[in-house]
Amino acid sequence: MSGVVRVGDVLIGGGNPITVQSMTNTKTSDVNKTVDQIKRLEDAGCDLVRVSVPDFESASALKEITSLSRIPVIADIHFDYRLAVESIKNGAAKVRINPGNIGQDWKVKETVKIAKEYGVPMRVGANSGSLDKRFSSYEKPIALAESALAQVKILESAGFEDIVISLKSSSVIETVEANKYLYNKTDHPLHLGVTEAGFGLDSTVKSSVGIGTLLLDKIGDTIRVSMSGDPVQEIEVGLSILRSLKLRRGVDVISCPTCARTEIDVEALARKVKSWVGNTDADLSVAVMGCVVNGIGEGTEADIGIAGTASGGVIFVKGEIVEKVERTDLEVRFRHWFKTVLSGGVG
Repeated sequence: MSGVVRVGDVLIGGGNPITVQSMTNTKTSDVNKTVDQIKRLEDAGCDLVRVSVPDFESASALKEITSLSRIPVIADIHFDYRLAVESIKNGAAKVRINPGNIGQDWKVKETVKIAKEYGVPMRVGANSGSLDKRFSSYEKPIALAESALAQVKILESAGFEDIVISLKSSSVIETVEANKYLYNKTDHPLHLGVTEAGFGLDSTVKSSVGIGTLLLDKIGDTIRVSMSGDPVQEIEVGLSILRSLKLRRGVDVISCPTCARTEIDVEALARKVKSWVGNTDADLSVAVMGCVVNGIGEGTEADIGIAGTASGGVIFVKGEIVEKVERTDLEVRFRHWFKTVLSGGVG
């Protein structure tokens, strides 16, 4: 089990719940747009949010951004140690930094000094685009891990131990192998993710396979799904990964793959049902089935479900029909029965 790192009021590692992160894609210097995006991420279930700090205007903006965010804000720093120092002073709960590109030792030590003073941890690591040339002859996964460990040693030599490590490749296999190698060589918490995973389905699959494989092996303490586009979708996929592995409470909406017996648009209804249940913090299973013939039987294990009919559907609880509903009343009646099940009613 790894050590524990505190990021604001969130604990990473040491057997604490796996946290889900994302990163804003607004200009950090635009406080309003950045805060608006952070609020959307908060509402989606994000635990930690990272913002890029490429200049002093962005570092200055952090003061207002961190005061308005309900979740800890992480500053992403490259090259200029002064940006890390200013970000910490302006409220960053953690900094993502590459001590190897900060420059002279005194700059690293100054960053460490301020981080210690404010109780702010650092995330270091390596990805496929930032390998240490000293390890260029190694196999890629090992090169990734050793490159990250070299960054860790720089901080440790400066007397800093409050560290989270990340190893990311655009290759799922390299990411998995690198983190398995690293896991046996450090007690620092690990941040998981497949970098530059693409968008939509490709990113979802790559991230689910890579992150899920490691979590099944009890490796990893915090995750970030990498997806081009709206970062809110990263949280949706990340939470889905955790729920599927029983590492996060939440409603699991299941639906049938459809066949010729289907009498409703199952995908459309499943999407609606998912929005009806929202981010309810309860371990419930909801089934959306395309027909009554096999639907109720297949959905017996679900806490509540809908099976489609030509005119609407039937709502069932633990495999027993509780109401036949017209299409226009599906939402109202489902919400009623869902609330009933949520409160412990019915059977």
